[in-house]
Amino acid sequence: MSTCSIRTIARSLGLSHTTVSEALRESPRVNPATRARVQKAARVAGYQPNPLAGALMSEMRRARSGAFRGLLAIVDLDGPDNRPASSNRYHRELVRGAVNRAAELGFKAETIVTGTKGISSTRLDSILRARGIRGLLVLPIAKNADLSGLDWNHFAGIYTDYLIERPGLHTVCSDHYRSMVIAVQRLHELGYHRLGLVLHADHDARLLHRWEAAFHTYHEHHSMKEALPPLVLPSFEREDFVRWFKAKRPDAVLCHRAEVMDWMKACGARIPATHGFCCLNLTSNTETCAGLDLQPALLGARGVELLIAALHRNECGVPEHPSTTTIPASWVDGPTLRSNPDPT
Repeated sequence: MSTCSIRTIARSLGLSHTTVSEALRESPRVNPATRARVQKAARVAGYQPNPLAGALMSEMRRARSGAFRGLLAIVDLDGPDNRPASSNRYHRELVRGAVNRAAELGFKAETIVTGTKGISSTRLDSILRARGIRGLLVLPIAKNADLSGLDWNHFAGIYTDYLIERPGLHTVCSDHYRSMVIAVQRLHELGYHRLGLVLHADHDARLLHRWEAAFHTYHEHHSMKEALPPLVLPSFEREDFVRWFKAKRPDAVLCHRAEVMDWMKACGARIPATHGFCCLNLTSNTETCAGLDLQPALLGARGVELLIAALHRNECGVPEHPSTTTIPASWVDGPTLRSNPDPT
């Protein structure tokens, strides 16, 4: 690793340390010809900026104090106004975990909402650089996330969902496959034998069908358990659900949306006396259910840990080999499932 510093470059060019520093930050106060000469010398010498030092100086200049808390950006590409309330609850927990863990590690994490019609990539790039922010924690986006407009040579990034391709960043997310196995095993322990999985098609596709894959594979290797065909809907419509429920007769339903319990009851189900309901994401619902806590606060905290570690290693840019860190959900018992196996 190169040990070249700003002071080394300044001495070699006969310039002041301040001039070289500002030239590398592309300050308009430096003559363009001088800026070009400094930047060329830095490239030849293999100079690599220290993002934490840059954040330190930026914060000190902005706050005009010696107190330092490194800055991280939590980037919200959708914005709360473009998400349903259920998704906002999950995102708030992600942010809470990220902010708290950042504070424990001496950093301040601030949310920047671009929104679908808000801040452009060019403007976001300028804001981040002006504030000396090098670390970006990107919240999940409903459609295909695209941050390719940023100059990633200046940033390290972690995406808090399963997959991002523009650009391919490191990601941290729930272990959906393992989480589904946890749920199915628990339901079978409680004596449910005809499990019905209900998913939203877009959500299922965004996770590369991992919920479905675990559900199918588990039943394939446990032939004594009956596997019902999952109901995958482009939108949650009562009529489609009722038709499937009456035809397939599941004794327990696994779904993200707690409102399907009303549809089950309309078909004669008594929860938990005759049928069970397992929520696949407890954070997204306000009704008390049994099911999976995907631990979004923990995911946010782990994302910040990975991000700060990358900054300490000076690893900015798009990774050559993006990796995914996963955390299994935790099981939570609740009133929508019986507490003991049915003796019958």
